Amino acid sequence: MKFSTALRQYSRRRIEKIKNADIVIGIPCYNNDSTVSHVVKTVGKGLSTYFPDSKSLIMVGDGGSTDDSREETLAVHVEPWIEKLITIYRGIPGKGTALRAIFEASEYLGARVCVVCDSDIRSITPEWIKNLITPVYDEEYQFVVPYYERYKYDGTITNNIVYNLTRTLYGLRVRQPIGGDFAFSAKLIKFYNDQDVWETDVAKFGIDIWLTTTAIIQGFRICQTRLGTKIHDVKDPSESLGPMFQQVVTTLFVLMEQNYDYWKDIKGSVPVPILGEVTGTKPEAFDINLDNLVEYFKTGLNHFGALWENIIEKDNFKELKKIGSLNTDNFTFPTELWCRILYDIAVTFRNWKRNRVKLVNMVTPLYFARIAGFVNRTKDMTNEEAEQVVEKQTEMFEDSKDYLLQRWSEKGKEEQA
Repeated sequence: MKFSTALRQYSRRRIEKIKNADIVIGIPCYNNDSTVSHVVKTVGKGLSTYFPDSKSLIMVGDGGSTDDSREETLAVHVEPWIEKLITIYRGIPGKGTALRAIFEASEYLGARVCVVCDSDIRSITPEWIKNLITPVYDEEYQFVVPYYERYKYDGTITNNIVYNLTRTLYGLRVRQPIGGDFAFSAKLIKFYNDQDVWETDVAKFGIDIWLTTTAIIQGFRICQTRLGTKIHDVKDPSESLGPMFQQVVTTLFVLMEQNYDYWKDIKGSVPVPILGEVTGTKPEAFDINLDNLVEYFKTGLNHFGALWENIIEKDNFKELKKIGSLNTDNFTFPTELWCRILYDIAVTFRNWKRNRVKLVNMVTPLYFARIAGFVNRTKDMTNEEAEQVVEKQTEMFEDSKDYLLQRWSEKGKEEQA
């Protein structure tokens, strides 16, 4: 690897002076000056309220923010027995590299538990810290995943892709595989630090799905913890998809390819324990531009239709073309079709050895179409009712797994021929 460590010399010297810690809480940050100080302050309150006898470090891994994120963080007061370190990490710019620096610090200090919290969370409370740490401290869990209440159109990548595939492939019902707020045991942190992944999309937004999938594959004890409502800097996916979609989906498909021998024989799924007391308030609603989503899909169909026809199974593509004639008010995207098309894309990705980023970018309009269909279907539903739609969708993914295995096998034979 180009960078043998994500820690700068200043940070390493400071960590050496601290010598040891029971708890390390890391906050990856980049241009979050409107929220990061609130997160740090709340984390400090959670530590002083619930873990006053534990030696703790709050570490902000900054990506070279050009706003006042670091200054805002430095100004936050924490109790004298809580250490605070703000550092700019070394390596590929991205959330994953920030977490790498935090993980390295945690292992060096011999922390019993490492927690990471996103820097844009507005709804974080001191109870989040209690609920994340306690399963590792008291229950001997090794990986703690968040369990949120979210607005029905928040987390569209999770609801339409990541939750479906993670549950179907690996057999565990982890509702928020890329939630961003996690807790880890010392053993799991050491395992992550030993992996050579820090020059891939894992160093960026691919980090969360890699953390979750790796913990599952390696057999670490996993639970979910209630954090209540998640309120953060949400964005309309039709307005600002950014690099997150490409990096998450690419990492998800790479892991799928690498772990075929693990998931090919898994049937169905089992619940993952949900711990902790309910905290927080009701999720905040926000608008999604449905016209934009439908228009992006139709433009994609015109531009990439010939390519999609080679990627998507014949009958599936016929159904997809029919959807292209629907107007916004009547737009729909059947769940069964979405299952098969997403599996078609995953199989193609496996055999698409060059410029995979281009493939993911070209199929992005299909994701927009699925969101549009979901929005139309659930527009008059409560958050709880929309959640049931997501659950039914995931069951359809499980029921369609034989289709994935068949396509995967067929493509493998074609490649050998």
